[in-house]
Amino acid sequence: MATRDNVGVMTWLRLTLQLTTRAAFNPALAADLLRVAWRFRTRAWYRRFPFLPIPSRKYVRWRMHTAYGQYDVVPPVEDVVRYARWVGRG
Repeated sequence: MATRDNVGVMTWLRLTLQLTTRAAFNPALAADLLRVAWRFRTRAWYRRFPFLPIPSRKYVRWRMHTAYGQYDVVPPVEDVVRYARWVGRG
């Protein structure tokens, strides 16, 4: 049961699931989201476990702080989609 404190709070898992669902129905958005994910990857990701092109936690926290003024915020789906489409136009 949701409490008053966590109602409407986005989690990274929820954000990922919502973006995956949108991408499944919109191939152009899927390509843009993949482009963004590739830009955010850690350098030399293939040298460190878990050998996945994911961004470092420190980098993501810094990006969220510069964008939203808080380190631990999860961006709204629409912000990520808007950014991905902007990246895709470039």
